Amino acid sequence: MCSDQYSELTSETDLSALASRAQAPSRLPCTHGDQERPEGRCAPSRQGPQAPDGLRPSSPFVSGGKPLTETDTLSIRRLTKRPQFLAAAKGAYRAQGAVVVQLRARHDADPAVGAGFTATKRVGGSVVRNRAKRRLREAARLLLPQFGRPGCDYVFVARDGTPMREWSRLLDDVKSALIRLAADLPAAPIDGAPPPSAPV
Repeated sequence: MCSDQYSELTSETDLSALASRAQAPSRLPCTHGDQERPEGRCAPSRQGPQAPDGLRPSSPFVSGGKPLTETDTLSIRRLTKRPQFLAAAKGAYRAQGAVVVQLRARHDADPAVGAGFTATKRVGGSVVRNRAKRRLREAARLLLPQFGRPGCDYVFVARDGTPMREWSRLLDDVKSALIRLAADLPAAPIDGAPPPSAPV
């Protein structure tokens, strides 16, 4: 008789434990309601200094001459070698607002557009310089496909106002510089050579 009572108590205990485990949630839901993410993978809110300001998480520019835009109209590649930057510094340039854009017309058979980015210590510390270059990379990604010229290398030089410039105004600065450089391109120095003399 005692063993029967013990067996009933044990069975009731096991059933109540199973019921409580079945009712417990398997994980805490994410605040955005995404049930596909695994436990502990809720996306952090992007607020404060990490909030988006026109930047993308990764740069679309890579070396090797691969197309970097979402369209096939213009192939853009990253300038990475010092001689490329030095050659662009000898070409035409436009200082517009918070950016300086240098242009070198390569005058070769390659229609790809080169894009380089630089920020000196005058802009700020390494964190500030990196932010400035990230903003210039994104601006170039958006504007070079429309306003860049094939067969040219562009170097975007950050200025003091680049890191904190209002995003729409920075885009206007880059756009204006690219348009003016394109208009001046026939008279721009090619590969460091002086512009041709006007006919007498």
